[in-house]
Amino acid sequence: MKVSTILVVVATAALSAGLYSLPRVVVQNQTKQLGNAPGGRSTNTPVADSLNVVANTGAKSEADVQHNQPLTPDQQKQVEGLQKAYAVAAPDARKSAAEKLITFFRSANRFDSAAHYTGEIAKIDPTVQANLRAGDQYFEAYGFAVAEQKAAYLGEQARVFYQKALAQNPNLLAAKANMAMTYVSTQTPMQGIMLLREVLEQDPTNELALFNLGMLSMRSGQYNKAIGRFQQILTNDPANRKAKFYLAVCLVETNQKAEASKLLTDLKANETDPQIQAAIRELEERVK
Repeated sequence: MKVSTILVVVATAALSAGLYSLPRVVVQNQTKQLGNAPGGRSTNTPVADSLNVVANTGAKSEADVQHNQPLTPDQQKQVEGLQKAYAVAAPDARKSAAEKLITFFRSANRFDSAAHYTGEIAKIDPTVQANLRAGDQYFEAYGFAVAEQKAAYLGEQARVFYQKALAQNPNLLAAKANMAMTYVSTQTPMQGIMLLREVLEQDPTNELALFNLGMLSMRSGQYNKAIGRFQQILTNDPANRKAKFYLAVCLVETNQKAEASKLLTDLKANETDPQIQAAIRELEERVK
């Protein structure tokens, strides 16, 4: 049976700590594993600005497509002017010039370029807020990176700024949980796992750490472990639709059809996104 449900997680700008985000470079590994799963199942993994679960049509999310489109001539002219102004700005005016570039690049879905100038601001004024902001924006850009070399660089930069922020305030658990995910595709993935465990030692109910560990368990095919993580989230936040969806996927994968069906019925009744509804219908076909 061909199953085209996609496992995609959130990379929202509104949630500055990257709540429930899993970078593309991580999800791509999940795709490869599911693509080799019994029954010829395959997936496609765009990263979007909201929870997207779409059919395996090869389509990309709107944000993903825009991220890779070239700038228009007008945009190119505008950015050249902003970059020139930044280059000649006096030291006390450089932050303001950088903010204009950040605003431009974010409006154009160039999150890597926006992250660069956010990092420049953090270098000028290395407060915990500035370092955290730079880490968050590099992490967001990391989520959109397709090329492994670029993803590696963006992940490294996210770690640099997160580490600076954590040195200033060790209680930034969301930063630690995000930083953990940048290690997963490196030569030292266990560093990421250990960081997530550290977060849970400080806060056993931390939803971001639980969610990330659940996704990593899914990535390695350990669905029973993932079930436990998502259930922990739902114990404290019963309305969490992301945890519900991934729990349903895990229950389907472990042939717990009755429980999966209950969750899918609830999700179907409360979900308005047609792409997610399509994925729910596909899962429902597997529990019949």
